[in-house]
Amino acid sequence: MSDFSNNFWSIFIAVVSVLAIVYCALLLWFSSKVKVQVHNPDDQTTGHVWDETLQEMNNPLPRWWLWLFILTMVYAVFYYIAYPGLGSFGGQLGWTSQNEYDQEVAQANKALLPIYASFDAQTPEQLAGDPKAMAVGERLFMNNCSQCHGSDARGSKGFPNLTDKDWLYGGESDKIKETITKGRIGQMPPMAAAVGSSDEVRNLSHYVLSLSGSPHDSIRAALGQAKFGTCTACHGADGRGNQSLGAANLTDKIWLHGWGQELIVSMINAGKINQMPAQEGRLTPSQIHVLTAYVWGFSNKPTAK
Repeated sequence: MSDFSNNFWSIFIAVVSVLAIVYCALLLWFSSKVKVQVHNPDDQTTGHVWDETLQEMNNPLPRWWLWLFILTMVYAVFYYIAYPGLGSFGGQLGWTSQNEYDQEVAQANKALLPIYASFDAQTPEQLAGDPKAMAVGERLFMNNCSQCHGSDARGSKGFPNLTDKDWLYGGESDKIKETITKGRIGQMPPMAAAVGSSDEVRNLSHYVLSLSGSPHDSIRAALGQAKFGTCTACHGADGRGNQSLGAANLTDKIWLHGWGQELIVSMINAGKINQMPAQEGRLTPSQIHVLTAYVWGFSNKPTAK
């Protein structure tokens, strides 16, 4: 990756860009000085004939075409001075696509202020029953959340289902808003060293399966129960998890990263890190407020207005 981040490529692009303009200028100058040898001086033909009668003439470029060519090169020089184009040189005007994007977003958000003003005065529970707010929330969800959670919000392996009642950090509207705003980083540390041998890890995986009544080996589960003590700090002694830590409830049959003995063994051995990116900075507080109501409404009954 360092090959693509050092100064070589910046210099390479700048040199190629400048040489391209110089080459075009030299080509134009050379073509104006060198005369093509004509076959017949009387009619200025070169002797090349196609389709029996189509002859090539030795005529110069039209003046307007020549000046257009020159103006194009002059424009290119001023463009490279004013705008980014010569490697890492940013241009004298300081223009960037990021600034352009930020300005357009700011203008759009300003135009939408009157719409969101009426939403800000309502709670997320109330907004969930407002068709206009939910129409806006749907667009926000489709543009910012559906890529991970799916267009139906049912998630997939590694991405939580937002339509059930199972919440790692809590399903109250303030917790949902906190998650959307600040994001989450969930971490299950590798526990193989604390559990013991691979056989003990397998025993523990059967005990974890037994907590939710999933198919398991009861003998191995009994042997693994004592090793569950290494998990209780996060998942609790009863395995019901801890929302303040984002620790999953192991007693239901909802498996975020997949179900089965081998997957549980892999989780114990290697751990897992999951990240929900923060949306503050990308979305305005008003947009997050509406989006919170929309997500909350997936698993809750809206407040009657």
